[in-house]
Amino acid sequence: MAASLVRRDKKSTAAHLKADLNWTDNSSGVRQLQELLDSVLNPEKPAADTEALDWCKCLIAGGEGFEEFCKTVRSYDNATLCGLVWTANFVAYRCRTCGISPCMSLCAECFNNGDHTGHDFNMFRSQAGGACDCGDSNVMRETGFCNRHRLRTGENVPSVPRDLLLMSEMVLPRFIICIIQYLRDGYTEPDTSTERDLQKVLQQLEPQISFLEELTKMGGAMRTVLTKILTNQQIFKDLSMGQEENVYAKKNYEKYLSALKNSGLVSVEEKAQSGAAEPTRGAEAGAGAGALGLLGAEAPASPDESNKEEDQDGGQSVGQRKRVKLSSTAKDPSIMDSLKHKCFLEELLFWTIKYEFPQKMVTFLLNMLPDQDYKITFTKTFVQHYAFIMKTLMKSQESDTMSNRIVHISVQLFSNEELARHVTEECQLLDIMVTVLLYMMESCLIKSELQDEENSRHVVVNCSEPLLKNNTYWPLVSDFINILSHQSVAKKFLEDHSLLMLWMSFVSFFQGMNLNKRELSEHVEFESQTYYAAFAAELEACAQPMWGLLTHCKVKETQEYTKTVVRYCLETLQIWFDAIGFVDEPAPNQVTFHLPLHRYYAMFLSKAVKCQGLDLDSLLPHQEMLMKIMVHPLQIQASLSEIHSNMWVRNGLQIKGQAMTYVQSHFCNSMIDPDIFLLQVCASRLDPDYFISSVFERFKVVDLLTMASVHQNAVLDGEQERPMLEGALTFLVILSSLRIHLGMADDEILRAEMVSQLCMNDRTHSSLLDLIPENPNPKSGIVPGSCSFEEMLSAVADFKAPVFEPGGSMQQGMYTPKEEVWEKEFDPIMVVLRTVYRRDVQSAMDRYSAFLKQSGMHTTGNPWPPYKERTPLHPCYKGLDRLLHCKTLHIVIFTLLYKIWLDHSNMSEHVLCMVLYLIELGLDNQVQEDKEDEEPCIEEHCHDSWFPGTNLLSNLHHVINYVRVRVPETAPEVKREKDPPPSTSAEASNFGQNSRHLTGNWRENVREAQVFSLVAERRRKFQEIINRSSTEASQVVRPKSSSTRWVPPGTPPQLVTEILEIRESMLSLLIKLHQKLSAKQNSLSATWLEDMETNSHAHGDGITAIERILTKAATRSRQSKRSIQEICGKVSPPVAPKKNSPTDKKTMDKDERRQRARERQQKLLAEFASRQKSFMETAMDVESPDAEAAMDLGATEVMESEVLYDCVICGQSGPSTEDRPTGLVVLLQASSVLGHRCKSDETKKLPTTDDEHIYPADTCGAAHDVRLALMQRFFKDSSCLQSVSIGWEGGVYVQTCGHTLHIDCHKSYMVSLRNDQVLQGFSVDKGEFTCPLCRQFANSVLPCRPGRSTEVVSWHMPTNKKTAVLVKEVEDLQEQLGLFPVSTTTESNLSKEMESVIKDIKNTTQRKYMDYGKNPGSPDNDFLFMYSVARTNLELELVHRGGNLCSGGASAAAKRSCLNQLFHVLAMHMRLYSIDSAYNPWTRLTQVAQRRDDCLDDERPEVPMLFRDCPSLLIIFVLTMPQPLRKEHFICLVRMLYNLQYTQALASLSAKFSPEERQAWSTSGALKKNAFDAEKSYDALLSHVIGELSKVKTVYDVNTEVPSMLSSSVWSPHSIEYSLQQFCLPYLRLSCLLQHHLYGDKLLGCPEVEEFSGLAGCLGLLAPALQPSNPIYSASCLDWTVNAFDLMTQWCSEVTGLSDTQAKKSITLLVQDPQWASPHLLHLPDHYNIIFQYYHKKACTACKKVPKDPALCLVCGTFVCLKGLCCKQQGICECVLHSQHCGAATGIFLLINASVIIIIRGHRFCLWGSVYLDAHGEEDRDLRRGKPLFLCVERYRVLQQQWVSHTFDHINKRWGPHYNGL
Repeated sequence: MAASLVRRDKKSTAAHLKADLNWTDNSSGVRQLQELLDSVLNPEKPAADTEALDWCKCLIAGGEGFEEFCKTVRSYDNATLCGLVWTANFVAYRCRTCGISPCMSLCAECFNNGDHTGHDFNMFRSQAGGACDCGDSNVMRETGFCNRHRLRTGENVPSVPRDLLLMSEMVLPRFIICIIQYLRDGYTEPDTSTERDLQKVLQQLEPQISFLEELTKMGGAMRTVLTKILTNQQIFKDLSMGQEENVYAKKNYEKYLSALKNSGLVSVEEKAQSGAAEPTRGAEAGAGAGALGLLGAEAPASPDESNKEEDQDGGQSVGQRKRVKLSSTAKDPSIMDSLKHKCFLEELLFWTIKYEFPQKMVTFLLNMLPDQDYKITFTKTFVQHYAFIMKTLMKSQESDTMSNRIVHISVQLFSNEELARHVTEECQLLDIMVTVLLYMMESCLIKSELQDEENSRHVVVNCSEPLLKNNTYWPLVSDFINILSHQSVAKKFLEDHSLLMLWMSFVSFFQGMNLNKRELSEHVEFESQTYYAAFAAELEACAQPMWGLLTHCKVKETQEYTKTVVRYCLETLQIWFDAIGFVDEPAPNQVTFHLPLHRYYAMFLSKAVKCQGLDLDSLLPHQEMLMKIMVHPLQIQASLSEIHSNMWVRNGLQIKGQAMTYVQSHFCNSMIDPDIFLLQVCASRLDPDYFISSVFERFKVVDLLTMASVHQNAVLDGEQERPMLEGALTFLVILSSLRIHLGMADDEILRAEMVSQLCMNDRTHSSLLDLIPENPNPKSGIVPGSCSFEEMLSAVADFKAPVFEPGGSMQQGMYTPKEEVWEKEFDPIMVVLRTVYRRDVQSAMDRYSAFLKQSGMHTTGNPWPPYKERTPLHPCYKGLDRLLHCKTLHIVIFTLLYKIWLDHSNMSEHVLCMVLYLIELGLDNQVQEDKEDEEPCIEEHCHDSWFPGTNLLSNLHHVINYVRVRVPETAPEVKREKDPPPSTSAEASNFGQNSRHLTGNWRENVREAQVFSLVAERRRKFQEIINRSSTEASQVVRPKSSSTRWVPPGTPPQLVTEILEIRESMLSLLIKLHQKLSAKQNSLSATWLEDMETNSHAHGDGITAIERILTKAATRSRQSKRSIQEICGKVSPPVAPKKNSPTDKKTMDKDERRQRARERQQKLLAEFASRQKSFMETAMDVESPDAEAAMDLGATEVMESEVLYDCVICGQSGPSTEDRPTGLVVLLQASSVLGHRCKSDETKKLPTTDDEHIYPADTCGAAHDVRLALMQRFFKDSSCLQSVSIGWEGGVYVQTCGHTLHIDCHKSYMVSLRNDQVLQGFSVDKGEFTCPLCRQFANSVLPCRPGRSTEVVSWHMPTNKKTAVLVKEVEDLQEQLGLFPVSTTTESNLSKEMESVIKDIKNTTQRKYMDYGKNPGSPDNDFLFMYSVARTNLELELVHRGGNLCSGGASAAAKRSCLNQLFHVLAMHMRLYSIDSAYNPWTRLTQVAQRRDDCLDDERPEVPMLFRDCPSLLIIFVLTMPQPLRKEHFICLVRMLYNLQYTQALASLSAKFSPEERQAWSTSGALKKNAFDAEKSYDALLSHVIGELSKVKTVYDVNTEVPSMLSSSVWSPHSIEYSLQQFCLPYLRLSCLLQHHLYGDKLLGCPEVEEFSGLAGCLGLLAPALQPSNPIYSASCLDWTVNAFDLMTQWCSEVTGLSDTQAKKSITLLVQDPQWASPHLLHLPDHYNIIFQYYHKKACTACKKVPKDPALCLVCGTFVCLKGLCCKQQGICECVLHSQHCGAATGIFLLINASVIIIIRGHRFCLWGSVYLDAHGEEDRDLRRGKPLFLCVERYRVLQQQWVSHTFDHINKRWGPHYNGL
C-alpha cells in the first residue's frame, strides 16, 4: 500500500489522504498516512535526500501548492508580538525612553513604524543576535509599539478551520523525530572524532531545519500546532524509543542514552535501569549522587568519560575541603548531574547544546517564542539544561561563538520579569545559577600566595586560565546579572541566607587574585598580561551583581537585606583573614588590586547609611577587625604611589597598566571609590594617631620625617622619597576631603565628576558620557544620556561647535567648562583621583592658570591648585575630622614646614602645597572639644612634649624649643663639644600661656624625635587595642636600632642623638615661609591682618595660600591673632639653627632650577614655533585664494636678467644651467575632476530609493569621448587627434610647492631615502618623496630652463606691425620648424632631465587615457597627449579660480601652478614632432585657398575648421613654434583663432533657430552685407553663415526633429549677443591665462558682467579706447586679414562638402557648448539614516550579494563592495578598481557601515573622517554609538574643495598602502 502511494503523484495523494482524514472514522486514513510516512521519512536514508522534504511539504499543504498554503495560514496569524529573530551583525534599535528592560531591542521595521521622536534611542549592530520586543509590554512601554502591534491586529483574526492544519498535526511529529534521529546518529564524542564531523551532519540537515524555521514564520496558527507537538509528553513517549519491531529505532535510542551518559548527566540508578523507569528529579537523584554530587566528581564516571570532567582538584585537599564545605549548604545536589527528557523540545535543546548551538537551531527555537505556552516550557527546559550548557561551554573550542548564541537565547527568556520570577519559584533558577557559577570557577582555582605563602589555605582563581582569559564565564554571569535586575528575583536571593553564603564564597575566589610581587633584582622576563582578565572578572562577576543587588536596597523597608549582606561579608572576610594567616602587618612588596569582599562590604555600608537610615556603628565590627580591614586597601593606595615613583619598574609595563585600570572610569566606582570609602570609615572609627602613623609607615617615608637635615632610609632610594612623601600627603588630603560616599547627593557627585573631566581637557559629548563613572548595572542610578546628565552638562559647560582649519585637522564639537566653574568649582583633588595619566593633572592645572591669566585674577608666577570648600560630612562620619586634629599629624606638619623652610633635600612645592591643604582642612573642620580633659595620663609617655592638646587651632601657635634627633655621626648637626643645653630652660612660650614645667629625666622640651614615635606609637596602639600584656608593649617601644636594618656595603656611620634648638611654632614657620616665597623680608607687616580684604584669597600661589591660612587662624582664635601680630612685628631673616658647620648652603632649590630650565625651553619652543608658522604661511598656504602669491614664477622670470634659484638641499643659490639644471619640486597626479563637470549648476543627488538614478552621459568627460569617437568615424585620424583635447578624464595635473633644488642633489636625496629603513608613508621606489623643506608630498622634479637676459625687452615689446604682416611672420616661424628641432640641442643634462620628466608624466596616468588614436603609440597620439597636459592644467587652474577670471590677481592655485616651466618642457618635447606641412591649419585659418580637388576618394577628409577646438589649436601653435614666442605673435594667434571661434559660435547658434527664425535673420542680415563694417557686424555674418550652410539640405534638417530648447523664446539681438559671448568666453579665459603665465601679464579683476570686455581688452582684441563705452559687441573684436565672407564661405564649404551620411551624423559636432559648470561631489541627504537604510541591505550590482562592507563613490554614486573578494578582478578589489576607472586612481568613498570617508590616491589610502556628525558635533565612526547623524555642510565643502584642488596628499597626513585590497 505504502509503496504504491509513494509512486503516485504527490499532490493528488496528499489531497486524497486529507479527504480520508476528514471523515469521522478516519482510522484507514491514519493508517495509510503512517505507512506512507514510514517509507518516506526513513532515517536510514541519507539526510541530504530532498525527496522526503518535498513529500512533507505536499502532505502538510494537503494537496494545494505550498506557497498558497503558507499564505492561507498567515492570514490566521493571531500573534500580537513581533518576535523577529536576528543573528549577529544585524542592525537593530534600542530606545531607552520606551524600554523597561535595558536589553529591549526593536527591528528596523517596528522602530520606523513607531513614534520615537525626541526619544533617547540608538541604532546598534547586534553582537550576539536578538529578537524584536515590539508588542511585549513586559519589556517595553506600549507607547513605543509600532502601529501594527499597538493596534494588536492579531486579536481580531478569525479562528482557524479544523481541517487546515490537520495534516500538519499528523506529519510534523514524524518529521521532528526524524530530525532528532539524524542528530542522534550523527553525534560522536569529541575524543573519538573531530569538530568537523558535527559540522557535516548539520550541513546535511540544513534544509530540514530551515523548513522548521519556515513553518515558524507562518505565524501564530502554525506555532500553536508546533508547540503542541514539541511539548506533548505522550507523542514523545510513543515515538522516541521506536516501536518494538524497529531495530534501527532501538539502536538509535541507545545512542541517545549513551550521549546522555557521556555528558555526566545521569545519576547512578538511571544508568543501571537504562532509562526505563526514571526516578523523579530531586530527592532520590540527590541521594544517589551523595553530598559531593553537587559539584560532582560525577559519581563513578564511565570509562569513556573525557577526563576533563574529573575533579582536577582531587589531589589538592584545599579544593576538596572547600567543595565539601560548599556542597553541604546547597539545596539541591541534583543540579549538576541529573537530566531527563520528557518531550521533543527537551531533547531538541539537548542536541542543540551537544552540537554547540548551531545558528539555525537557535533561530528556530527563538522563532517560536511569541507563543506563550511554548515560552514557559522552553524557559523551564533551558533552566533544566543550564548546568549541561556550562559544561559544554567549558569544553568547547569555539567558546566565543557559543557564548553569543547562549546569550542570544537567555536574554530573550530572562529579561522578562514575569517569566524570571516564575522560573525562580518553580525551577530554583537562582540555586542553579549560583551553583553552576561556583562549579565553573572551581575548575581553575590555585593556592593564594598572599601574606603567608606556605600556610595559606585560601584559594583564588587563576587568571591565566582560558576560562578567565577568554571571558568564557561571561554568558552565565550576564544571565545572573539580568535576573538580579528584577526586584522580585533579587528579593528572593537576598532572603535566602544559604544562597548568600554560597555567593560570598564565590566572591572570595576573586579576593586577592592576580597577586603582584615586586621584582627587586632584575627585570621580569615575561610580562604577563593576565591583569586584564582579572579586572574584567572582578567587574563582571563580582561588581555588576553587587550593583544589581544594591539597586534593590534603596529604601528603609529593605534594611534587613543590607544587614544580612553586611553580616555575611564580615564573616567571609574573617574566614579570609584566617585562611591567609593575617595578623597585623601586610607582607612586604606584594599587592593585589582585587578585594571584592572589602568592596561589597563598603558599598552596602554606604547604601545603608545613605538610603536606608541605618546607624553605621550597628554595622561595624570591633576595632581589631577594623584594623585588619584597613590594611589591604591602604596597601593598594601606597602601591599606587610606589608604582608612580618607579619602584616597580622591574615588573614591566603591565603593573602601570594595573594602576591605571584601577582608577579608570569604568572601574573606579567599583574599585578605588569603595576602597577609599572603606578607609574613611576605618579612619573615622580608629585612633587617629594609629591611622596616621600607619599611613606614613605604609608609604615608607617614616625615616624622612626628621628634623635633621640628613637621614638614612632603609626602604627607599633617595629619588623615590619625594614622590612617596607627596603620595602620602596627597592620599591624606583625598581621604579627608573626598565626600563621594560621605554626604554628597547623586546630582552633586555627577556635577563633580563632570567638572573634573572637563577641567582636564575639553571633551566631546560621547567621551564625557564614557568618562563619567556610572553604576555598571544599567538599571541603576544615573542612566547615561538621562535628562539629569544633559541638564548638568549645560549647567557646567559651554558647547564649542566643530571648527575647520583649512589645512586639515577636523575637529569635533567639544564641551569646555564655563568661567564660573573654573572660578568656583575646579577641584584639583577630584582631578587627581580621576586621572588615569599623570599628565592630565598637569593639563588641568595649565588650563586653570590660563583661565586665571585671561580673567586677570592671578597673573604672576604659577598658581597653586585652589582650595575648595567641602560638602558637610554626614553625621555618621564625623569621626573622620579627628584625623586632622591628632598630634601625630601635627608633628608631621611641623617637621615638614621646618624642613621646607630650611631647604632640606627631597622637599618640594607640592609637599608644601599638600601640607598647607591639610592645615586648612583642619581649620575648616573643627572637632567638638569636650574630651580634651579626659586624656589618659599614658599620653605622657609619648609626644605630649610636642603639643599640649589635639586641636590644630591651639597647636598652631605652640612654640617648640628643642628637639632631639638621631642623626648619622657625619651629619652637620652633630655637636663637637659635649655641652648639653641648660636643662633648666623652662619652655613657657612667650605668649603667657602656662605650659607644664617638667624637669628631671623627662626634659620634655628636648624630647627625642618623632621618628620612632610614629612606628612605635602605631604598634603600641594596636597592642593596646588587642589587650596584650603591657610588658610586651614596653618592649616594642624600643627604637629600632640600626642593627635591625639591612646594612649596605660600606656600612653607614652610626646614629647618634643630637639636640636641635628650634624655637618656632607652626605659625612662625608659616610666616617665615611667606617671606621665603615672596623673597622679601618683612613681607607681612604687623598690621597686615587688619588691611586684608578677605575675598582675594581664592586663587593664587603659595603666598596667597599662607595668607589665607593665617587669616583663617586669626579669625577663629584671638590667641593665634595675637601670635601672628607678634611674630610679624619682630620678624627677622631666616637663620639656620645653630650648628657648627652650616653646610646647608642655600643652593637654588632643585625645583627652581627645573622651573628655570623649563621656562628657557618654553621660550625656545615658542620662538621655533613662530618661525615655523611664518614659514608655513608663506610656503604652504594651501587654501586661501586671496593671499598674495609668494612665488609668482611667471612674473619674476621676465623681469630679472637671469633667474636665480635656491636649492633647498645644498642651500646654494644660482641659475639653472644646461649642465647643472635646477628643478621645481612637483607632484604629478592623474585627475578626472574636469571630466566630472556637468552642464547645469544643479548638483546631482545621491539616489536613496530605487526610483532615483544618476546618468553619467551628461558629464564633460563623456561628451568629449563621444565627440572624438564621432570625428574618428568620418575624418582622418591624424587630423582628429589635433582637433580636440583629451585629459578630461585621467589628465595629468602638475602642482608644486614652489621650492627648487638641484637635480643632482635630488638624486642623492632619493638614494638616502631609499636606504632609510624608517617606515615612510610613501613609496621611494615609485619616485615619491617629501619636499626637504616643507615636507609636502611630491613625486617628480620639473627642470627649469636656463634664464634669459638680453632679448627679454624686445621679446616683450608691443609692436605696431599690421596684423597681415604678423600673420606672415607666424607662418614663416612655423616653416622654420623643420630645420629647428633636435640637431641644435646636443644631449645635455637638461634635455635628459626633460625627457625623464616626460616619462614621469606619461607614467602618471593609465594607458587607456593616452591612446585615443586608431594606431596606439603613434606620434599623433603622443602629440595629442602632450598638448592635452597643458590644456588640463590650464583648465584646472580656471576651475580653482572659480571658473572665471573675474577675481583676477594671483590665487592660491597660481602658487601651486608651474605652467611656465611645464610649457617649456612640453614645447621641448613637441619639437620632436613636425607638423605635416602640406597641411597646416594656420593657412586654412588665414588664407582663402584655391580649391584643390586632388583629394583621393579613399582617404578620409580632414576635420572641417568649424568642428575644431580653438583652445586646442592655440596650445598646439604655441607649443610647436620656436621658443621663446614673441608676445606680438602670440596675440596674432589669439586673434586669428578668435575669428574661427566666433564663426563656430554663429554656426552653432544658427542651428538652434527654428526654420522661420533662420529665414528672418538671413534676410535681415543680408541687407547689411554691404555696409562698411559688415565684417564686424554679427547680423551680416550670421546671415552669411546661415546662407552658406543652407546650401545643403542636410545641415539644418537634422535638428528639426529635436525641438530646440529655446524655441519657445524668440531670439532678440540682445539674447543672440549674450549667447555668442558665452560661447567665446571659455576660449578667451584660457588665452588670457596662458598669456599670464607666458608673459607675466597681470590678470585684472572685473565684475562678472564685464568679463568679456575685460578679457578682450587684456588680450588686445579690443582697442583700449573702446572699453569704457556702451556695451560692447563680440563682433567688434574680430580682425580679418582676408575677406571675412570668403573665409567663412571656405569654412562652411568644408562642412557642406561632406557626403550626406557624414553630414547627418557629424552635424552634431557643430552644436557644441563649451561652457561647463564647476565640478561637484554628489548632493547628500541631511540624515545619514536615509543613506544607511537604503544601502546597508542593498545588493551589489556586480556580484548580486549584499556586501559585508558596502561603500559608495561620492563622485558618481556607484555602489561597491569594499574589500569584497566577490568583485575582485586580476587581484584588485572593487574600490581600487573603481577609483582607477572613475577618478584616474583618486577615489572618494563613503563606507556605509562606518559613516566615514576613505580616500584612495594611487597605491595609498587614508581615512579622511566623516561628514556626518551627531547632534553634539561628533563623528560616530563605525556607528558604534548609533545616534542620529546629520550632514555637516562645512565638512562636506572642505572635502569637495580638497578634491577639486587636488590637495588630499598635502592635507591628510596618515596614508598607508592598500595593496589593492580595498
